Amino acid sequence: MDIIHGIQNYSSPSKSILTTGTFDGVHIGHQKIINTLVKDAKQKKLRANLLTFFPHPRMILKSNTKIKLIDTLNEKEAILRKLGIDNLIIHPFSLEFSKLSATEYVKDILVGKFKINSLYTGHNHRFGKNKEASVDDMILFGKKYGFEVLTVPAENISSTTVSSTKIRDAIINSNFKKAKKFLGRDYELNGIVAKGKGLGKTISFPTANLEIKEPYKLIPSKGVYLVRVNYKNKFYEGMMNIGTRPTINGINQTQEVHLFNFNENIYGEYLRVHFLKKIRDEKKFNSIEDLKNQLNQDRDNCKRSLSIFKG
Repeated sequence: MDIIHGIQNYSSPSKSILTTGTFDGVHIGHQKIINTLVKDAKQKKLRANLLTFFPHPRMILKSNTKIKLIDTLNEKEAILRKLGIDNLIIHPFSLEFSKLSATEYVKDILVGKFKINSLYTGHNHRFGKNKEASVDDMILFGKKYGFEVLTVPAENISSTTVSSTKIRDAIINSNFKKAKKFLGRDYELNGIVAKGKGLGKTISFPTANLEIKEPYKLIPSKGVYLVRVNYKNKFYEGMMNIGTRPTINGINQTQEVHLFNFNENIYGEYLRVHFLKKIRDEKKFNSIEDLKNQLNQDRDNCKRSLSIFKG
């Protein structure tokens, strides 16, 4: 998969099959569209292209939005690479771009730049300035400019339509089982282990302080979680604390993971933390000894819960 930053940097003499959108989470509904597109592109011997936008349009059009994203840009790239598309085009979303009319978007970009043979889209896709145009309008454009529009129906689980918004809500409410069903994978935090205060070692609970550099990444609510951690392609079970560490009068939020049966120096290493279950909310304790006793209970609770997630 080639990654191209900016529509202006894409160039190909041949026609392509394209899908476009923000694809936050690349959930099972997104995967359905992309898998169909890739299969069709291979059959027609055309390029399978995906056009996405960053920042998320809501971050630009609604400057006061507090939206957090399921995936960082790097995480999204890694997921899309596995799905087999040929070109991932990441275009900077701006106010100027948002003012393109539906006609300009189709004529100058979809037809003029990408030379689309087919466009795969969701059933409720809207485009152009102020989302002025619908899928029906795109079909009319297709007849005018000679491309096919294929709509993929929404993916449903137990009569519930899958969406990025519902996945964000599930993560915020610690419903990781639902998030996994919709995503087709565990929800993850990925990052580099940074130096911390070192308190964990002094109470026999050494932790790896996970640094999340992307401020827009959705982080679960404060509390203690059962997690599974991928370190150098090997999985370790453990528990993660997200919060400000009120017992020691902490201020800044941290994400600290304690791995069971693990004793390695991993400062500077990259970890992928998979969320399985929330154990409890964050709490301020009267003393460090009380905190240590609670952490022992948390670890026991985590280990009792692990049997549910085996395999």
